[in-house]
Amino acid sequence: MSRGATRQHAEQPRAPLPRNIYAIAAVSFFTDASSEMIYPLLPVFLSTVLGASASFIGTIEGFAEATAALLKLFSGWWSDRVQKRKPLVVGGYVLASAVRPLIGFATSATQVLLIRVSDRVGKGLRNSPRDALIADSVDPSIRGRAFGFHRASDHAGAVVGPLLAFAMLHWWGVPIRRVFLFAAIPGAIAVLVAIIAIKEVARRDTPTAGAPDLSQPLGASFWRVLGVLVVFTLGNSTDAFLLLRATQLGVPIAMAPILWAALHVVKSSSSTPGGALSDRLGRVPTLVAGWLLYAAVYVGFAFAHVQWQAWALFLTYGIFFGLTEGSERALVSDLVTPERRGTAFGWYYLATGLAALPASIAFGLVWDHAGAHAAFLMGAALAGVAALGLLVAGPKKTTHADGR
Repeated sequence: MSRGATRQHAEQPRAPLPRNIYAIAAVSFFTDASSEMIYPLLPVFLSTVLGASASFIGTIEGFAEATAALLKLFSGWWSDRVQKRKPLVVGGYVLASAVRPLIGFATSATQVLLIRVSDRVGKGLRNSPRDALIADSVDPSIRGRAFGFHRASDHAGAVVGPLLAFAMLHWWGVPIRRVFLFAAIPGAIAVLVAIIAIKEVARRDTPTAGAPDLSQPLGASFWRVLGVLVVFTLGNSTDAFLLLRATQLGVPIAMAPILWAALHVVKSSSSTPGGALSDRLGRVPTLVAGWLLYAAVYVGFAFAHVQWQAWALFLTYGIFFGLTEGSERALVSDLVTPERRGTAFGWYYLATGLAALPASIAFGLVWDHAGAHAAFLMGAALAGVAALGLLVAGPKKTTHADGR
């Protein structure tokens, strides 16, 4: 992309987002409200009620995300092939919303594993086509902001969910299992909005119609960047460990939903500015800054010893998400042509999802055998290596493979 084009994009940061972006964002808001009524309580439920170890908690999350990753490649490729995104998006939300509340009936950690895997099957069906649909719906000059806005809405739902759980547990006296069942309500709203409001987008920028297959090239730049993302993911274990670490530092179990909600307030408020920053300054500088902040937070968790430090680190951790989530997805969109966009997101989610399995298992094993200190330092070191790798292997300037 020319410098003139870059300046032109930077001079138009307030171009309006299309209605489709708001519809997709609303669906993510209600879905995360449902999911996050459960997630911050799940590590404590698993460890204290069902007797699961730290390593088994890591195994649950790792297998759940790995399952989703395998389906994300297929769903992204299929949405490219049939040139339809919405059916897979809606189907994925329906499945996840139906099975997620069943955790309220679980009597063993193995049952939770099966439910979480089924939930992530729904995520695997929807994520790649959904992100491709976001990219299809906007001009590249506001792509980072569009993805950032979507992530902001997602995290806003993750604020509402824990607050609802907290109110049910502590003000209304609802048992924890029934809180899980009530998560079905915002999930059902998300499904209705997805069916009614999300629209298919005619990809007028697609140069040729056709049925792409997985052997068609995505380009060397895409694979280099994907390799670096995998390195970072190997140090990015499930956030359930952060919640466990917070309880070690003295945060009461009853406050876990509030801590989780506070984290998502920061995530939500920083995601749109973070995505827009990548539109202006470039994807690579924004991502490197976010990964270095991640490393600093993990070092902080390694050496923290009092409760207030857990709160401060959680809030700082939210800024990392704001800088990176929208930027990563925008970068994936930048590196491939529109007719390969779903497949590219599929490979992105597959690679990072599969890396999440050994990441979470290894983190849990290190925690069990060497302590939280060593586990968090391991994560910080891998994030630092990934930041250096992106500076070397990433694109030197913002380019758009779709030519816009």
